[in-house]
Parts: sequence; structure tokens; C-alpha cells
Amino acid sequence: MKWTKQRLNNLFFFLGVAAVVVMLLTFDVSFVELWQHLCHAGYWLIPIVGVWIFIYGINALSWQTIIRSKCEEGEHVSFWRIYRLTITGYALNYATPVGGLGGEPYRIMELSKDIGNQRATSSVILYAMMHFFAHFWYWFSSIFIYLALAAIGDLPINTAIGTLLGIVIVFCLIAFYIFSKGYRNGLVANVIRWLGHIPGLRGWSARFQQRHAEALHNIDEQIAALHATDKRAFYRSLLLEYLSRVVQSSEVMFMLLLFGIDCGGGFSGLLLTFLHSFLIVSFTTLFANLIGFLPMQLGVQEGGFVLSIAALGLSAALGIFVSIICRVREIIWILIGILLMKIDKN
Repeated sequence: MKWTKQRLNNLFFFLGVAAVVVMLLTFDVSFVELWQHLCHAGYWLIPIVGVWIFIYGINALSWQTIIRSKCEEGEHVSFWRIYRLTITGYALNYATPVGGLGGEPYRIMELSKDIGNQRATSSVILYAMMHFFAHFWYWFSSIFIYLALAAIGDLPINTAIGTLLGIVIVFCLIAFYIFSKGYRNGLVANVIRWLGHIPGLRGWSARFQQRHAEALHNIDEQIAALHATDKRAFYRSLLLEYLSRVVQSSEVMFMLLLFGIDCGGGFSGLLLTFLHSFLIVSFTTLFANLIGFLPMQLGVQEGGFVLSIAALGLSAALGIFVSIICRVREIIWILIGILLMKIDKN
């Protein structure tokens, strides 16, 4: 059977549907308890879900910046199309065994209709790199926010916490070095070559490199070109991706406010609550990405929320509530994403 783009599109669609079914059946609470949590959230569920309209919009602007740097004269990809592919790509990321990467093949397949396969591939890889690169900056900046809050006595600090923060700093610095090498030299050919060291993939890796040597070289050149020749686009894309992580913190802040946690109220109280939310999202995403190969990150995100919220001295019950509402929000956006797959492709 020949895998046409339409058949692949249908495969991705059914993967998304299957993911929703699995996620509904694997909640850590009964459906009665789930309904009670939703009732507790009440109207706050609207901003919790709705803020992702803006988060995905910022993600799409970041990706659009990269795509525009790759487009040749006369080529144009509308923002709506990029926005749709952004939402659908992230929806598919939850549905595949390699957590966080499943949406990229779909994005390449769809975007290649507009700008060709090589430029579509390089722009998707560049955006995925930018997405992870921004995460490392998010985690890195969180260390200094934690230390600042600890300095004013708001958060605890001891030898164990200091050691853990030091490990995260080293982890981020190593990642910055690896990313800088990738941005300067490209990395696709090296990744394919590295896969050849995995048992069972050596033959495939050698054949793939031989058949697609020119294409791999061109894609790596395009990846390196963004940082080398268009630094303004590079840093704009990075800043937008970082901003999307900052805006994501408001989702947790809404849930803290729902529980009456506002650190005394007023502007200073809301700012402190937002910074706590910033740290909760940061440490949860760090934990989830370290174990990101699990499909749909089942159980990982929930554990991350409970641990990070408990680390800030808040109740485990709040951590469970936040994790459940975030899982509901994910299901809603996965449904939106897979429905968008069936909307006019252009």
C-alpha cells in the first residue's frame, strides 16, 4: 500500500483520536471525582483553556519568523495556516510514542506543499530546536527567580536545594553549548549518523545518508544560515518562544487564585503568585521533558505538578487539582487540533 499524504493525514487523525480515548481512560481519579474537580474550577476553566489561544498564537509567530526567513520571493504562508499547523502539531505530540516529537512529521508534510520539502524540513527542525532552546532559558532564568525569592525569605534554601539548583545550571549550560554548535553547523546529518550507532539502525542510517546526502547537506546549511545571516529573526523567534512559556505561567496562576492563594493580594501579592506559578511550570516541564519519551507523558506531568507545588510548601491536593485540570485542558486542545486537520489545508 502506498502511503499518500491523504492516508498519512488520516493516520495522524486517528492517532489523535486514540490519544484522547487513552487519556480519558487513564485519569488518576474516577469520573465522579473528575466532575467534582471541573465543578470546582467553574468559570475559571474558561481563562485556563482560553489562555492557550494566545500561547499558541505566540508559538505560531515564532515559527512564522523562521518560515519567512526561508521563503523565496513570491512564496507566502498565511498566519492562519501556520497557527493551525502549530495547534495540530502540538496535539499530535501528545499522541505518539516519542513524546514531544510526533507533530513534526505532520508539520513537514503539510508545510512542504507551500515551500517545498527541504525548506519545510529545515524550518520545522529550526522551530523545534527554538522551542527546546527557549525551554532551557526558561529553566535557567527560574533558578535566579528562585534564589531571589529565597533571599527575601519567601522560599526555603538549604544545601540539598542549592545542589539541585547547581545541577540544573550545569545542565542548562551544557545544553546552551550543544545548541550553539547545532545552530552554527546544522545537526540533521549528525543525528542520522548518530542513529547508526543504535543496534538495528546501522544499515538504515548508512542507506539514508547515501541516498539523501545532498538533501541533508542543504537542510543543515539552511539551519546554520538563520543564526549566521539573520540574527534578528533568530532572536525574535527565541524571544517569542520564551514569552510563550511566561504566558503559560498564568494558567497555573489562575488555579492558585481559584484556591484563594494570592500571597496577600494587591499588586505585590499577584506578582508573587505569578512568580510561584512561573516556578511551578518551570520545574514541572523540566521534570516532564527529562522523561519526555513516554507517550502522552502519562503520569509524568501529574507527578511533576505534585512535586513542584509541594516544593513551594503548598498542599498535595492542590498539585493533584492542577494536574487534572491541565490534563482536561490538553484533551480539549487535542480535540481542537485533530478537528483542524480536517479543515481546508490551505
